[in-house]
Amino acid sequence: MLRTITDDLIADLHGQTFAPPVTHVYNPLLYARQAWDQYCDKYGQGQREVLFLGMNPGPWGMAQVGVPFGEIAAVRDWLGISAEIGTPEIEHPKRKVVGFDCKRSEVSGRRFWGWAQENYSTPGAFFERYFVANYCPLVFMEAGGRNRVPEKLPKAERAALFAACDRALRRTVEQLQPTYVVGVGKFAEKKAKQVVGDMGVTIGSVPHPSPASPLANRGWAPLMTNALTDMGII
Repeated sequence: MLRTITDDLIADLHGQTFAPPVTHVYNPLLYARQAWDQYCDKYGQGQREVLFLGMNPGPWGMAQVGVPFGEIAAVRDWLGISAEIGTPEIEHPKRKVVGFDCKRSEVSGRRFWGWAQENYSTPGAFFERYFVANYCPLVFMEAGGRNRVPEKLPKAERAALFAACDRALRRTVEQLQPTYVVGVGKFAEKKAKQVVGDMGVTIGSVPHPSPASPLANRGWAPLMTNALTDMGII
């Protein structure tokens, strides 16, 4: 069960600390657990052909509403998820969690779920084949509010963090039994190869929809479709 995997991942991460320049760490599996469980219960039951694997939550997406690539409108209106969202124990003043009241757009999520809506008539049709998760559930922020990606953490901090995330990923693959694990971006693909490369799954990647990518900004949806076509998924 994905709920049990979540419980164990939370326990594995408990007590881990991160030094400057990281000043704030959010774990939406804690304060947005109701939304995450609703997402898993609704769309993560049974086997899935393809597991999309993101890196970690964005500040205006999963950090707000507990769903990977969690563009607010897509989560609320297309996925049909509505839940009470709490707040992190220590909030960054520039990265307040306001849940479904967040007015900022998570561009990566808008692109990802926009592609899903364009190509699949309903969430049920999409999730019949796919599930979407993140490798790491934590959001890392520096003093000024800037995101710090997991791979930029010091080696000692990465070791404990990645060990916990690795265990959760392997168990998620065991649970969903996908044929493909597809990293959304190269970091997720690399971690998938390291962690589940021995589990008989085909591993690849699609370009990340981040606005930091000039390629994605020129039109991400065709890149997504072409990458999945090249892998034989569509």
